[in-house]
Amino acid sequence: MKTPTTSAVVAAATATALLLLAACSGGTKTGSDGGGSKTLTLASVDQGSVEDVVKAFEKANPGVKVRYTTSGADQYQQQVRTQLSSGTAPDVMSVWPGNGNPGATHVLAKPGYLRDLSDQAWAKKMPDAIQSVAQYEGKTYNAIFGQNGIGAVYNEQAMEKAGLTPPDTWTKLLAFCRDAKAKGTPAFALGNQDNWVTQLVLYALVATTVYGPDRDFDQKMQAGQATFADSSWKAALEQYVTMEKTGCFQKNPLGTNYEASQQLAATGKTLGIVQGNWVIALLKQKNPGGTFTLKALPATDNPSQTLIPAAAGAGYGVNAKAKNPELALKFVNFVMSPKGMNLFVKKQGGLPSLPDTGYRADPSLTELSQFITSNRTVPFMDQRWPSAKVQQTMLSGLQEIFSGQSTPDQLLKAMDADYKSGS
Repeated sequence: MKTPTTSAVVAAATATALLLLAACSGGTKTGSDGGGSKTLTLASVDQGSVEDVVKAFEKANPGVKVRYTTSGADQYQQQVRTQLSSGTAPDVMSVWPGNGNPGATHVLAKPGYLRDLSDQAWAKKMPDAIQSVAQYEGKTYNAIFGQNGIGAVYNEQAMEKAGLTPPDTWTKLLAFCRDAKAKGTPAFALGNQDNWVTQLVLYALVATTVYGPDRDFDQKMQAGQATFADSSWKAALEQYVTMEKTGCFQKNPLGTNYEASQQLAATGKTLGIVQGNWVIALLKQKNPGGTFTLKALPATDNPSQTLIPAAAGAGYGVNAKAKNPELALKFVNFVMSPKGMNLFVKKQGGLPSLPDTGYRADPSLTELSQFITSNRTVPFMDQRWPSAKVQQTMLSGLQEIFSGQSTPDQLLKAMDADYKSGS
């Protein structure tokens, strides 16, 4: 789901972005020499953070120029497969973990589009949970540098002005939304015009409603012993609809894109935003004096049951037909070095994927860090699905629910059909 489909979410998702995980708009930066062995081409969804990493890489490698583009997750996922199949893809590109979207590890590695990175030193240091979604058929194809979580990111100054505090139960969440609406400041910004954003609130609720009572739900789905339609996915989706009807979001989420939703939360037009932790860096760009904190989004009335979706965020893969493979490997190895990794996660407001980097988490992520260390997290849901089609059906179906063209029952049945056909 940032910015990812989460895939993800995120993390950033998203993570994300995901997708995640997740970036909001496009741009291009071009090196001055126009080509040659000292030029690396790069496509990234990490807008707001990859820029500083590129500068640091160029500084560490005098004479090297990086020609790079940044774009939103939706646009990027539509383009990357076409570029790879036509031979026009860059040397290095954003790749999501697992199998949840068109730009994910399994989807791109299976046809041979990505270079095997298993022989790189960092590949052997990845924690099992991250390594499992960076690999395809036992080989590592994704340089995943960060972990992301999805939750409610609050604007502390806006919360103080409204005289409200983050809710820790479902009942309090609905009361919080009603109180915020009554004060003229909606609780959460929601940018559902970008379809990858639609999944994030749902993932945050599903983490607790589905996986709280059943951590083995994914295995049961894979074995054909469970379905979306006949599980607590339905309860979570109905909660999402209830949040909309209660006024938890600003008017017309379908008419609001990701960047506009950031602006609402950053400037206090809403009290916060349900997103991956990657959004914090973007909010700070829009409001440098603001303070933003990620908290779990509750789905039951027992705080001890609450879980957070947290998983590997989007990383970087090397084009199997890269025009400059040596420089491409040098770049992903820089990303996975303590210097590169810490720079990335600091800018994104995330957590590093490898241990012993010396990184100190931003105070905004204190609760996320606590949930990760106490094993109160679950992977982004799409990372364990059999094909990207399931997520695409979910994203378009959620937009249809918000526009009154579909229902939770219809969406979950469609997701079940795609899950079964992709297994």
